[in-house]
Amino acid sequence: MRSLSRARAIAYGAMALFGVAAVTFTRPLPRVAVATVTRAAVPQQGAKRVRHDTLGRRETLAQVLGRAGLSATEARAALKASTLLEPRNIRVGMPLLFSSGPDDVSPTEVRIGLAIDRYVRLRRGATGWVGEEERLPWWTDTIVVSGVVRTHLYAAVDFAARDLLASATRDRLTDALAALYEFRIDMSRDLRVGDSFTVIAERQHGPEKAVRVGRILTATAKFSGLTIEAIPFKSTKVAGEYFDGDGRPLRSGFLHSPLELRRVTSGFGMRRHPILGTMRRHAGTDYGANAGTPIRAIGDGVVIKAGWGNGYGNTIELRHPNGFVTRYGHMRGFAKGVRMGTRVTVGKTIGYVGSTGLSTAPHLHFEVLVRGAARDPRIALRNTSSDPIPAAERQTFAQARSDALALLRSPALLANGDASSAKQAQTSLATPQQ
Repeated sequence: MRSLSRARAIAYGAMALFGVAAVTFTRPLPRVAVATVTRAAVPQQGAKRVRHDTLGRRETLAQVLGRAGLSATEARAALKASTLLEPRNIRVGMPLLFSSGPDDVSPTEVRIGLAIDRYVRLRRGATGWVGEEERLPWWTDTIVVSGVVRTHLYAAVDFAARDLLASATRDRLTDALAALYEFRIDMSRDLRVGDSFTVIAERQHGPEKAVRVGRILTATAKFSGLTIEAIPFKSTKVAGEYFDGDGRPLRSGFLHSPLELRRVTSGFGMRRHPILGTMRRHAGTDYGANAGTPIRAIGDGVVIKAGWGNGYGNTIELRHPNGFVTRYGHMRGFAKGVRMGTRVTVGKTIGYVGSTGLSTAPHLHFEVLVRGAARDPRIALRNTSSDPIPAAERQTFAQARSDALALLRSPALLANGDASSAKQAQTSLATPQQ
């Protein structure tokens, strides 16, 4: 996953030499348990004998139980005591802990780790084996990360949150921030040196010092000279989880790119055709990517073509509710179930990058047609967001926006030790007003 994130980082474009960022860290909010412990995290050992083991490659749980001293019959009975021990939950390296009394010939209790915070405990009683699930607690605090882009978004967040999150977790925060704004900006082409962001997010702490990023509570960013706020709000009329300062949902309209991992190899306009060698107008944007890379529908629509398109090779065309048509060419193949008449939703995989038709290497040719004429996607897809929230909800949205901006502009609200104010501010954002 780390390599995947770094591949995405390269795609977001190198513009300088190093990411410089300012970081603000808030004091932890009052701890909020998001799971409850049903049993003690570690068995009472006392006079008991304890044995640790792990599930090896090409091993079964029954074999590991046998190695610990259970007969084949007992192992089968123990494993049948829990419905959670199904094949999809079994993985190489699963930790097992066996407990037995000083006079026991074989273990009387087995603890099997399904995840870092989730276990199955098997106990042998007078009537046989009994299984139960055990969950360990997580608690949540809040972090504020502010950064300035010098190369790409990953480098900026990596530098900004270096004292707050581990490397892989910083990448997850970048993924979440990029996903938040991907309907408004193409991170591979539009990000500029000096662009900045501030994001307030939950940081969750779990067993064995595990840390992960939770929900983004609010954010603001200045990308390509445009300031875009991300205000959490629940509207009864307009779909969306986050809205900009004008009350328009951030995830609406169209994605700015049909590929997640990509690089622009040829833009819209005149160019020399790589095969024909003649100067001609290039009617779309070419994205270089590995063969087999999933291609996403950039918006809701209906498939009006899924077949061979001569020079375009395997081609899909989608008609969208606003009348736009998007075309995807040189595909290796189509996703299962995608055919003429199929309705697709934004972000759905419709096919895979290939090199069919007049193509020299794997890439995606992408077009936007407005009233039948090809338009530069960068221009055509601007300002295509949905209608804003209705007038009846404007007052409640204004209050939600005011709360979010107060938190963004006054990090001291969380850092000054005023726990009641901090808790109230987080509650307002975590549970948007209806």
